[in-house]
Amino acid sequence: MKKYFLILSLLVSSSVFAEQVIQAPEDFVAQAFTSTTPKAKTLWLNKEQKAEIADILQHNYNRLRIRYWPQGERSAWILEEIGKEAPITVGLVVEKQQLKQIKVLIYRESRGDEVKADFFTKQFVDAKLIDNKQLDKQIDGITGATLSVRALTKLARMALWLDQERLAH
Repeated sequence: MKKYFLILSLLVSSSVFAEQVIQAPEDFVAQAFTSTTPKAKTLWLNKEQKAEIADILQHNYNRLRIRYWPQGERSAWILEEIGKEAPITVGLVVEKQQLKQIKVLIYRESRGDEVKADFFTKQFVDAKLIDNKQLDKQIDGITGATLSVRALTKLARMALWLDQERLAH
């Protein structure tokens, strides 16, 4: 009996932390543009840029480069940030320094998945970055999803900042 309980427990616990793929990143990028999907470019990060990203994320950022898809004033970004315990993969579209779309693409947390819902992500539409790298909109939280909400908010700020950087260089 103990053996069956152990097996059942392992099956249940592994399904709780199962990865939920809402949309493949390549599909998100393809739908972000009305015409053909632009070729991916790479933003190589210098020490100062990594420090700015660390300031936004509130932890060190150890990547050397970030891929993005630009087309004129529009760009698409696939970024990740840890929610409570696992990374949340998010697709973001920026146009004319405003966030036009944010979508959770892959969710790996056991709780807080309300951040995938349109009622939540619609709050970010048309958000801009103000001087202190904060959003110009107040984002309402979700009970039980505080860390996931923070993760998406940080990624929105990061995408807007990265878009400024790509246009400046």
